[in-house]
Amino acid sequence: MSLSGWVCLITGASRGIGKGIALQLCEAGATVYITGRQEKTLKETAAQVSERGGKCVPVICDSTSGEDIEKLFARIRGEQNNRLDLLVNNAYAGVQAIFDNEGKKFWETEPSLWDTINNTGLRGHYFFAVHAARMMVAQGRGLIVTISSMGGLRYLFNVPYGVGKAACDRMAIDMGIELRSRGVASVSLWPGPVNTELISQFMEDGAQQNVESKYTDLFANGETTEFSGLCIVNLAKDKNLMSLTGKILMTCDLARRYGIQDVDGRSITDFTSLKFLLTQVPYVSWLSSLVPSFIRMPRFLLPLASNHF
Repeated sequence: MSLSGWVCLITGASRGIGKGIALQLCEAGATVYITGRQEKTLKETAAQVSERGGKCVPVICDSTSGEDIEKLFARIRGEQNNRLDLLVNNAYAGVQAIFDNEGKKFWETEPSLWDTINNTGLRGHYFFAVHAARMMVAQGRGLIVTISSMGGLRYLFNVPYGVGKAACDRMAIDMGIELRSRGVASVSLWPGPVNTELISQFMEDGAQQNVESKYTDLFANGETTEFSGLCIVNLAKDKNLMSLTGKILMTCDLARRYGIQDVDGRSITDFTSLKFLLTQVPYVSWLSSLVPSFIRMPRFLLPLASNHF
């Protein structure tokens, strides 16, 4: 119960990564507000939390609605005596659209794909962060975690996806600069490939129809939906948290930092290890068996892979 007494808010927590984060935070003793647009799935998540002995408050909230967001924060202030310790910006509405438009170039899709992917997963994150920061700055402490991905560094899925994730990373970093002196931390978190309900269903449907997807190998050994939550629990209680503010953190890095494994007992794939990187290069993948797993690519080299100057 390391987070006993904490008040947390997770957006888009009715399923997927958000749900997994909610389960882990509640297990750690926090009171967790979860948002989503569907009452049924929110209540299902709350029920699972209760089964684990946690305290969860499901709230119907559209992350694209400024009015809904304002009402939610007014409720938290009233019910929790103006206390909010942690915000996880996770809500995302673009997964189905990404797979529906797999293989299409940006000019072959409807321009509204941009709104589907980024209204909830970028604009909404900013709105939530503004309201959360006002509460956290007033109390002199807090943590804002923005869920992002490697798509912020290199091309992945499509144009709106990459632009949105790059913006999420920049937002988390710049918020960290402005919040540092107020005792509030802001980080961007990159999970590895995660086997969410939608991803698993997509893979199952493709297998039944004998449709080969380029994402099959990517998600074959994916993280569980709860591992990001386990990382956030450990991050929240890190005594040196402020040394990490304004940074992009990877779940594989946090697994090593805190000595943790996934909730199903599996070790997390380190996507920056030389051993893994060699497996991705044709004709030299055999060398991976000869390379120790502890040899990793220095973090400062990651941006060079996409340097356009």
